[in-house]
Amino acid sequence: MNWQSAVDRTVTGLGYDLVDAEKSVGGLLRVFIDYLPGSAEGAAGQFITVDDCEKVTRQLQYVLEVEACAYERLEVSSPGLDRPLKKAADYARFAGEQVELTLKEPFKGRKKFTGELQALGDGWRLVLVNRVKKPGKKIDKSASAAKPEGESDLALDFSIEEVREARLVPVVDFKGRRFSEQDEAPLKTAPVAAKHSIDEVDGGRIQ
Repeated sequence: MNWQSAVDRTVTGLGYDLVDAEKSVGGLLRVFIDYLPGSAEGAAGQFITVDDCEKVTRQLQYVLEVEACAYERLEVSSPGLDRPLKKAADYARFAGEQVELTLKEPFKGRKKFTGELQALGDGWRLVLVNRVKKPGKKIDKSASAAKPEGESDLALDFSIEEVREARLVPVVDFKGRRFSEQDEAPLKTAPVAAKHSIDEVDGGRIQ
């Protein structure tokens, strides 16, 4: 079993959502986890804690050793406020949220777009607001509903295959919960000496 399969099986087996995983040329294995959307924690909008990271780290260390998957150091953390969207389930989960999108190929001279993510049949749509942003002024999520007469919404229709990168636009709610520095900090394990040769491809990433 390669390291990608080992990580995927372990994280999902513990009842978490595997957001992303990557291994650098230097042997650093980074794993990002979240609560499943159907779980009680996910439904409540809670964030991954240090205890969650410790739990996954211990199990991953055991599984990677048994499966002879070599690495030098392991980091397990939450995906952060700007969580990446990697798979169709991520797009479905965060439909209605503000997303920053980078296309593989430019559309009308642009690759980066920001707007509200919406489902569109078998594909997806990013609803943009056709307005000029004044320096130092932020446009909130209600901008589309509150736009002055004469301003119209634009939409970018796309498929996941056309996307190079997609991330949530960070939103901090000071009236409710918010990310603490403790929640954001990755849990780092001590360097682990590799006992097996690395037969996996370095720099790989869970798709």
